[in-house]
Amino acid sequence: MEFELWWLFGFALFFGLGWLAARIDIKQLLLESRQLPRSYFKGLNFLLNEQPDKAIEAFIEVVKVDPETVELHFALGSLFRRRGETERAIRMHRNLLERPDLGADQRLHAMVELGQDYLKAGLLDRAEDVFLELKDSPHRAEALGSLREIYQQEKDWMKAVGIARELEKESGESAQKEIANYYCELALSDTTHSRPDGAKRHLDAALAAHRKCVRANIILGDLTAGSGDHAGAIEAWKRIEQQNPAYLALAAQRLLDSHRALGRMDEGLTLLRGYLASFPSLDLLDVAFQSTLDTEGPEAAYKLVKDELRRNQTLLGLDKLLEAQLMVAPVERRNDLELVRNLIHSHTRRLARYRCENCGFKARQFYWHCPACGGWETYPPKRSEEFELAP
Repeated sequence: MEFELWWLFGFALFFGLGWLAARIDIKQLLLESRQLPRSYFKGLNFLLNEQPDKAIEAFIEVVKVDPETVELHFALGSLFRRRGETERAIRMHRNLLERPDLGADQRLHAMVELGQDYLKAGLLDRAEDVFLELKDSPHRAEALGSLREIYQQEKDWMKAVGIARELEKESGESAQKEIANYYCELALSDTTHSRPDGAKRHLDAALAAHRKCVRANIILGDLTAGSGDHAGAIEAWKRIEQQNPAYLALAAQRLLDSHRALGRMDEGLTLLRGYLASFPSLDLLDVAFQSTLDTEGPEAAYKLVKDELRRNQTLLGLDKLLEAQLMVAPVERRNDLELVRNLIHSHTRRLARYRCENCGFKARQFYWHCPACGGWETYPPKRSEEFELAP
Protein backbone atom coordinates (compact mmCIF):
# COMPACT_ATOMS: atom_id res chain seq x y z
CA MET A 1 0.00 0.00 0.00
CA GLU A 2 1.59 3.31 -1.13
CA PHE A 3 1.51 6.45 1.01
CA GLU A 4 -0.24 9.38 -0.62
CA LEU A 5 0.95 12.91 0.17
CA TRP A 6 -2.58 14.30 0.28
CA TRP A 7 -3.30 12.11 3.35
CA LEU A 8 -1.14 14.51 5.38
CA PHE A 9 -3.40 17.42 4.43
CA GLY A 10 -6.47 15.30 5.30
CA PHE A 11 -5.16 14.51 8.79
CA ALA A 12 -4.32 18.14 9.40
CA LEU A 13 -7.79 19.21 8.28
CA PHE A 14 -9.52 16.72 10.60
CA PHE A 15 -7.44 17.77 13.62
CA GLY A 16 -8.14 21.40 12.88
CA LEU A 17 -11.89 20.88 12.68
CA GLY A 18 -11.87 18.91 15.95
CA TRP A 19 -9.91 21.63 17.73
CA LEU A 20 -12.30 24.29 16.43
CA ALA A 21 -15.39 22.33 17.57
CA ALA A 22 -13.91 21.85 21.03
CA ARG A 23 -13.18 25.57 21.33
CA ILE A 24 -16.75 26.45 20.35
CA ASP A 25 -18.19 23.98 22.91
CA ILE A 26 -15.96 25.30 25.68
CA LYS A 27 -16.90 28.90 24.91
CA GLN A 28 -20.59 27.98 24.93
CA LEU A 29 -20.25 26.21 28.29
CA LEU A 30 -18.38 29.14 29.79
CA LEU A 31 -21.01 31.55 28.48
CA GLU A 32 -23.87 29.48 29.95
CA SER A 33 -22.10 29.03 33.29
CA ARG A 34 -21.56 32.80 33.59
CA GLN A 35 -25.27 33.33 33.04
CA LEU A 36 -26.23 31.05 35.97
CA PRO A 37 -26.48 32.75 39.38
CA ARG A 38 -23.80 31.90 41.94
CA SER A 39 -26.54 30.63 44.29
CA TYR A 40 -27.17 27.78 41.85
CA PHE A 41 -23.64 26.45 42.28
CA LYS A 42 -23.80 27.04 46.03
CA GLY A 43 -26.98 24.93 46.12
CA LEU A 44 -25.34 22.13 44.17
CA ASN A 45 -22.35 22.22 46.50
CA PHE A 46 -24.62 21.98 49.56
CA LEU A 47 -26.45 19.01 48.02
CA LEU A 48 -23.17 17.22 47.32
CA ASN A 49 -22.15 17.82 50.94
CA GLU A 50 -25.50 16.46 52.19
CA GLN A 51 -26.71 19.81 53.53
CA PRO A 52 -30.28 19.90 52.13
CA ASP A 53 -31.43 22.83 54.32
CA LYS A 54 -28.74 25.16 52.99
CA ALA A 55 -29.25 23.80 49.46
CA ILE A 56 -32.95 24.67 49.56
CA GLU A 57 -32.21 28.23 50.74
CA ALA A 58 -29.66 28.67 47.93
CA PHE A 59 -32.08 27.40 45.28
CA ILE A 60 -34.81 29.69 46.61
CA GLU A 61 -32.43 32.60 45.95
CA VAL A 62 -32.03 31.38 42.36
CA VAL A 63 -35.82 31.28 41.91
CA LYS A 64 -36.12 34.83 43.25
CA VAL A 65 -33.46 36.08 40.82
CA ASP A 66 -34.80 34.10 37.83
CA PRO A 67 -38.48 33.14 38.17
CA GLU A 68 -38.35 31.45 34.74
CA THR A 69 -36.46 28.43 36.12
CA VAL A 70 -39.42 26.03 35.94
CA GLU A 71 -37.37 22.86 36.41
CA LEU A 72 -35.84 24.29 39.56
CA HIS A 73 -39.36 24.92 40.88
CA PHE A 74 -40.14 21.24 40.33
CA ALA A 75 -36.91 20.18 42.06
CA LEU A 76 -37.62 22.40 45.05
CA GLY A 77 -41.20 21.17 45.34
CA SER A 78 -40.00 17.55 45.38
CA LEU A 79 -37.41 18.39 48.03
CA PHE A 80 -40.04 20.01 50.22
CA ARG A 81 -42.36 17.00 49.88
CA ARG A 82 -39.63 14.47 50.71
CA ARG A 83 -38.76 16.48 53.82
CA GLY A 84 -42.41 16.51 54.90
CA GLU A 85 -42.84 20.25 54.24
CA THR A 86 -46.02 19.62 52.27
CA GLU A 87 -47.41 23.14 52.66
CA ARG A 88 -44.37 24.65 50.97
CA ALA A 89 -44.49 21.97 48.24
CA ILE A 90 -48.18 22.66 47.60
CA ARG A 91 -47.54 26.41 47.43
CA MET A 92 -44.64 25.91 45.01
CA HIS A 93 -46.63 23.73 42.61
CA ARG A 94 -49.81 25.84 42.80
CA ASN A 95 -47.76 28.93 41.93
CA LEU A 96 -46.45 27.08 38.90
CA LEU A 97 -49.97 26.19 37.75
CA GLU A 98 -51.00 29.85 37.98
CA ARG A 99 -48.33 30.91 35.49
CA PRO A 100 -49.93 31.77 32.12
CA ASP A 101 -46.73 30.99 30.18
CA LEU A 102 -46.48 27.38 31.40
CA GLY A 103 -46.43 24.81 28.59
CA ALA A 104 -49.01 22.02 28.36
CA ASP A 105 -46.55 19.26 29.33
CA GLN A 106 -45.19 21.29 32.22
CA ARG A 107 -48.75 22.02 33.41
CA LEU A 108 -49.53 18.29 33.52
CA HIS A 109 -46.25 17.66 35.34
CA ALA A 110 -47.15 20.33 37.90
CA MET A 111 -50.58 18.72 38.42
CA VAL A 112 -48.97 15.33 39.06
CA GLU A 113 -46.62 16.89 41.60
CA LEU A 114 -49.47 18.78 43.28
CA GLY A 115 -51.51 15.57 43.53
CA GLN A 116 -48.57 13.84 45.19
CA ASP A 117 -48.27 16.79 47.60
CA TYR A 118 -51.93 16.47 48.59
CA LEU A 119 -51.54 12.70 48.99
CA LYS A 120 -48.49 13.09 51.22
CA ALA A 121 -50.33 15.72 53.29
CA GLY A 122 -53.33 13.41 53.76
CA LEU A 123 -55.66 15.70 51.78
CA LEU A 124 -57.17 12.72 50.02
CA ASP A 125 -60.24 14.46 48.55
CA ARG A 126 -58.07 17.11 46.86
CA ALA A 127 -55.60 14.48 45.66
CA GLU A 128 -58.49 12.45 44.22
CA ASP A 129 -59.79 15.47 42.27
CA VAL A 130 -56.36 16.08 40.74
CA PHE A 131 -55.73 12.47 39.73
CA LEU A 132 -59.25 12.03 38.34
CA GLU A 133 -58.51 14.99 36.07
CA LEU A 134 -55.26 13.30 34.99
CA LYS A 135 -56.90 9.95 34.14
CA ASP A 136 -57.22 10.87 30.45
CA SER A 137 -53.77 12.44 30.16
CA PRO A 138 -50.37 10.97 29.24
CA HIS A 139 -49.94 10.48 33.01
CA ARG A 140 -52.88 8.05 33.16
CA ALA A 141 -50.95 5.09 34.63
CA GLU A 142 -49.48 7.21 37.43
CA ALA A 143 -52.89 8.76 38.12
CA LEU A 144 -54.56 5.33 38.35
CA GLY A 145 -51.88 4.05 40.73
CA SER A 146 -52.35 7.07 43.00
CA LEU A 147 -56.13 6.73 42.90
CA ARG A 148 -55.85 3.11 43.97
CA GLU A 149 -53.68 4.16 46.90
CA ILE A 150 -56.23 6.84 47.86
CA TYR A 151 -59.17 4.42 47.79
CA GLN A 152 -57.22 1.89 49.85
CA GLN A 153 -56.52 4.53 52.48
CA GLU A 154 -60.18 5.56 52.48
CA LYS A 155 -61.24 1.88 52.54
CA ASP A 156 -63.50 2.56 49.57
CA TRP A 157 -63.00 -0.98 48.30
CA MET A 158 -65.52 -0.94 45.43
CA LYS A 159 -63.80 2.09 43.88
CA ALA A 160 -60.46 0.34 44.47
CA VAL A 161 -61.76 -2.67 42.52
CA GLY A 162 -62.77 -0.47 39.58
CA ILE A 163 -59.44 1.37 39.49
CA ALA A 164 -57.49 -1.91 39.81
CA ARG A 165 -59.32 -3.29 36.77
CA GLU A 166 -58.51 -0.13 34.78
CA LEU A 167 -54.87 -0.30 35.88
CA GLU A 168 -54.76 -3.97 34.86
CA LYS A 169 -55.85 -3.04 31.32
CA GLU A 170 -53.49 -0.08 31.20
CA SER A 171 -50.36 -1.91 32.36
CA GLY A 172 -51.11 -5.44 31.17
CA GLU A 173 -50.11 -6.73 34.62
CA SER A 174 -52.48 -8.93 36.61
CA ALA A 175 -54.23 -7.31 39.57
CA GLN A 176 -56.32 -10.37 40.48
CA LYS A 177 -54.63 -10.80 43.86
CA GLU A 178 -55.36 -7.19 44.85
CA ILE A 179 -58.94 -7.32 43.52
CA ALA A 180 -59.64 -10.54 45.46
CA ASN A 181 -58.39 -8.92 48.67
CA TYR A 182 -60.58 -5.85 48.10
CA TYR A 183 -63.59 -8.18 47.90
CA CYS A 184 -62.40 -9.91 51.08
CA GLU A 185 -62.30 -6.53 52.82
CA LEU A 186 -65.87 -5.90 51.65
CA ALA A 187 -66.88 -9.34 52.98
CA LEU A 188 -65.35 -8.56 56.39
CA SER A 189 -67.22 -5.25 56.49
CA ASP A 190 -70.53 -7.02 55.72
CA THR A 191 -69.76 -9.64 58.36
CA THR A 192 -69.15 -6.91 60.95
CA HIS A 193 -72.52 -5.34 60.08
CA SER A 194 -74.35 -8.69 60.24
CA ARG A 195 -74.89 -9.03 56.50
CA PRO A 196 -73.86 -12.65 55.84
CA ASP A 197 -75.50 -12.86 52.41
CA GLY A 198 -73.62 -9.80 51.19
CA ALA A 199 -70.39 -11.21 52.65
CA LYS A 200 -70.84 -14.49 50.76
CA ARG A 201 -71.45 -12.64 47.49
CA HIS A 202 -68.22 -10.72 47.96
CA LEU A 203 -66.32 -13.92 48.77
CA ASP A 204 -67.69 -15.53 45.60
CA ALA A 205 -66.48 -12.47 43.68
CA ALA A 206 -63.05 -12.77 45.34
CA LEU A 207 -62.72 -16.42 44.27
CA ALA A 208 -63.97 -15.54 40.78
CA ALA A 209 -61.26 -12.87 40.51
CA HIS A 210 -58.56 -15.13 41.95
CA ARG A 211 -59.40 -18.80 42.43
CA LYS A 212 -56.36 -19.32 44.67
CA CYS A 213 -57.45 -16.65 47.15
CA VAL A 214 -56.87 -18.52 50.41
CA ARG A 215 -58.11 -15.59 52.43
CA ALA A 216 -61.59 -15.92 50.88
CA ASN A 217 -61.91 -19.54 52.03
CA ILE A 218 -60.64 -18.68 55.52
CA ILE A 219 -63.29 -15.95 55.86
CA LEU A 220 -65.94 -18.21 54.32
CA GLY A 221 -65.11 -20.90 56.88
CA ASP A 222 -65.36 -18.37 59.71
CA LEU A 223 -68.71 -17.16 58.40
CA THR A 224 -70.05 -20.69 58.02
CA ALA A 225 -68.84 -21.79 61.46
CA GLY A 226 -70.39 -18.66 62.96
CA SER A 227 -73.77 -19.74 61.61
CA GLY A 228 -73.37 -23.16 63.29
CA ASP A 229 -72.49 -25.12 60.14
CA HIS A 230 -69.16 -26.56 61.32
CA ALA A 231 -69.12 -29.29 58.67
CA GLY A 232 -69.41 -26.66 55.94
CA ALA A 233 -66.67 -24.60 57.60
CA ILE A 234 -64.33 -27.61 57.67
CA GLU A 235 -64.90 -28.18 53.95
CA ALA A 236 -64.11 -24.52 53.21
CA TRP A 237 -60.85 -24.67 55.17
CA LYS A 238 -59.84 -28.01 53.69
CA ARG A 239 -60.01 -26.46 50.20
CA ILE A 240 -56.93 -24.42 51.16
CA GLU A 241 -54.84 -27.54 50.54
CA GLN A 242 -55.69 -27.31 46.83
CA GLN A 243 -55.05 -23.55 46.72
CA ASN A 244 -51.79 -23.25 48.65
CA PRO A 245 -51.05 -25.80 51.41
CA ALA A 246 -48.52 -23.49 53.07
CA TYR A 247 -51.51 -21.48 54.40
CA LEU A 248 -53.02 -24.47 56.20
CA ALA A 249 -51.26 -23.34 59.37
CA LEU A 250 -53.54 -20.28 59.47
CA ALA A 251 -56.62 -22.54 59.54
CA ALA A 252 -55.24 -25.25 61.84
CA GLN A 253 -56.80 -24.05 65.10
CA ARG A 254 -60.07 -23.32 63.30
CA LEU A 255 -60.18 -26.88 61.94
CA LEU A 256 -59.64 -28.36 65.39
CA ASP A 257 -62.27 -26.12 66.99
CA SER A 258 -64.91 -27.13 64.44
CA HIS A 259 -64.04 -30.83 64.78
CA ARG A 260 -64.34 -30.44 68.55
CA ALA A 261 -67.74 -28.76 68.14
CA LEU A 262 -68.89 -31.79 66.09
CA GLY A 263 -67.49 -34.26 68.63
CA ARG A 264 -64.86 -35.48 66.13
CA MET A 265 -61.68 -34.37 67.87
CA ASP A 266 -59.74 -37.55 67.00
CA GLU A 267 -60.53 -37.05 63.32
CA GLY A 268 -59.38 -33.43 63.54
CA LEU A 269 -56.07 -34.39 65.16
CA THR A 270 -55.46 -37.08 62.56
CA LEU A 271 -56.11 -34.56 59.79
CA LEU A 272 -53.78 -32.04 61.38
CA ARG A 273 -50.97 -34.56 61.83
CA GLY A 274 -51.34 -35.56 58.20
CA TYR A 275 -50.96 -31.94 57.16
CA LEU A 276 -47.91 -31.60 59.42
CA ALA A 277 -46.25 -34.63 57.84
CA SER A 278 -46.92 -33.41 54.28
CA PHE A 279 -46.54 -29.66 54.75
CA PRO A 280 -44.25 -29.04 57.76
CA SER A 281 -44.77 -25.74 59.54
CA LEU A 282 -43.86 -24.45 62.98
CA ASP A 283 -47.31 -22.91 63.39
CA LEU A 284 -48.92 -26.24 62.48
CA LEU A 285 -46.60 -27.98 64.94
CA ASP A 286 -47.57 -25.54 67.67
CA VAL A 287 -51.31 -26.24 67.24
CA ALA A 288 -50.78 -30.01 66.93
CA PHE A 289 -48.53 -30.05 69.99
CA GLN A 290 -50.99 -28.17 72.21
CA SER A 291 -53.94 -30.27 71.03
CA THR A 292 -52.06 -33.53 71.54
CA LEU A 293 -51.01 -32.37 75.00
CA ASP A 294 -54.62 -31.56 75.93
CA THR A 295 -56.12 -34.80 74.59
CA GLU A 296 -53.37 -37.46 74.91
CA GLY A 297 -50.97 -36.11 77.53
CA PRO A 298 -47.33 -34.97 77.68
CA GLU A 299 -45.75 -38.24 76.50
CA ALA A 300 -47.65 -38.22 73.18
CA ALA A 301 -46.95 -34.48 72.74
CA TYR A 302 -43.23 -35.05 73.38
CA LYS A 303 -43.09 -37.85 70.80
CA LEU A 304 -44.89 -35.69 68.23
CA VAL A 305 -42.39 -32.84 68.62
CA LYS A 306 -39.36 -35.18 68.64
CA ASP A 307 -40.43 -36.87 65.41
CA GLU A 308 -41.07 -33.52 63.74
CA LEU A 309 -37.69 -32.12 64.84
CA ARG A 310 -35.98 -35.11 63.24
CA ARG A 311 -37.61 -34.16 59.92
CA ASN A 312 -37.19 -30.39 60.21
CA GLN A 313 -34.33 -29.15 62.37
CA THR A 314 -34.82 -25.54 63.47
CA LEU A 315 -34.13 -23.61 66.66
CA LEU A 316 -37.82 -22.83 66.94
CA GLY A 317 -38.59 -26.54 66.81
CA LEU A 318 -35.90 -27.21 69.40
CA ASP A 319 -37.54 -24.64 71.68
CA LYS A 320 -40.81 -26.57 71.42
CA LEU A 321 -39.02 -29.89 72.07
CA LEU A 322 -37.43 -28.54 75.25
CA GLU A 323 -40.84 -27.36 76.40
CA ALA A 324 -42.20 -30.87 75.85
CA GLN A 325 -39.20 -32.47 77.59
CA LEU A 326 -39.77 -30.35 80.68
CA MET A 327 -43.19 -31.94 81.07
CA VAL A 328 -41.95 -35.54 81.00
CA ALA A 329 -38.49 -35.19 82.58
CA PRO A 330 -37.75 -36.40 86.13
CA VAL A 331 -37.82 -33.70 88.80
CA GLU A 332 -34.03 -33.77 89.29
CA ARG A 333 -33.41 -32.90 85.62
CA ARG A 334 -35.93 -30.13 85.25
CA ASN A 335 -33.74 -27.31 86.56
CA ASP A 336 -31.04 -28.02 83.97
CA LEU A 337 -33.59 -28.41 81.17
CA GLU A 338 -35.34 -25.22 82.18
CA LEU A 339 -32.05 -23.32 82.12
CA VAL A 340 -31.32 -24.51 78.54
CA ARG A 341 -34.89 -23.93 77.43
CA ASN A 342 -34.94 -20.35 78.78
CA LEU A 343 -31.69 -19.62 76.94
CA ILE A 344 -33.05 -20.97 73.64
CA HIS A 345 -36.45 -19.36 74.14
CA SER A 346 -35.00 -15.89 74.76
CA HIS A 347 -33.22 -16.17 71.41
CA THR A 348 -36.03 -17.71 69.35
CA ARG A 349 -38.64 -15.27 70.67
CA ARG A 350 -36.91 -12.57 68.63
CA LEU A 351 -36.78 -14.81 65.57
CA ALA A 352 -40.35 -16.13 65.41
CA ARG A 353 -41.65 -13.47 63.04
CA TYR A 354 -43.24 -13.19 59.64
CA ARG A 355 -41.36 -11.16 57.05
CA CYS A 356 -42.67 -9.30 54.02
CA GLU A 357 -41.05 -10.56 50.83
CA ASN A 358 -41.50 -7.17 49.23
CA CYS A 359 -39.91 -4.78 51.75
CA GLY A 360 -38.51 -7.05 54.48
CA PHE A 361 -40.73 -5.64 57.25
CA LYS A 362 -40.98 -8.13 60.14
CA ALA A 363 -44.02 -8.64 62.35
CA ARG A 364 -45.06 -11.05 65.09
CA GLN A 365 -48.51 -11.45 63.57
CA PHE A 366 -49.48 -12.43 60.05
CA TYR A 367 -50.72 -9.67 57.71
CA TRP A 368 -52.56 -9.96 54.41
CA HIS A 369 -51.71 -6.31 53.72
CA CYS A 370 -48.18 -5.23 54.64
CA PRO A 371 -48.36 -2.20 56.97
CA ALA A 372 -44.99 -0.97 55.71
CA CYS A 373 -45.08 -1.18 51.89
CA GLY A 374 -48.81 -1.73 51.31
CA GLY A 375 -48.32 -4.96 49.33
CA TRP A 376 -51.05 -7.62 49.35
CA GLU A 377 -50.19 -11.22 50.30
CA THR A 378 -46.49 -10.41 50.52
CA TYR A 379 -46.07 -12.33 53.80
CA PRO A 380 -45.28 -16.04 53.45
CA PRO A 381 -47.44 -17.96 55.96
CA LYS A 382 -44.31 -19.40 57.59
CA ARG A 383 -41.96 -17.84 60.07
CA SER A 384 -38.99 -16.49 58.18
CA GLU A 385 -36.57 -18.39 60.43
CA GLU A 386 -37.96 -21.70 59.18
CA PHE A 387 -35.87 -20.98 56.09
CA GLU A 388 -32.96 -19.11 57.67
CA LEU A 389 -32.26 -21.34 60.66
CA ALA A 390 -32.62 -24.69 58.92
CA PRO A 391 -29.20 -26.42 58.61
